[in-house]
Amino acid sequence: MATPDQLMAKLQDEASSCYSWSNGPGDRYAPHSHGFEKVLYCVKGSITFVLEGEGRRLELKGGDRMVLAAGTVHSAVVGPDGCTCIEGRR
Repeated sequence: MATPDQLMAKLQDEASSCYSWSNGPGDRYAPHSHGFEKVLYCVKGSITFVLEGEGRRLELKGGDRMVLAAGTVHSAVVGPDGCTCIEGRR
């Protein structure tokens, strides 16, 4: 599995305004969207995104990558061990 530094280097090659964030177990994000395409890597732990318009769930674990198109309404629930993610926009 790639290290956090390797994942950040990959992200910086494809996105701008890159940063890291973390949440504790069970934390939730209410449905929302962004005006930009989001590229996100789960670095540690797990988080499940719900694509509200599709009713689809995407569970990300360490090393997994997701791209969300601008305007995609999504919510999220952090897994039992918390999560650390990095993201950027393009």
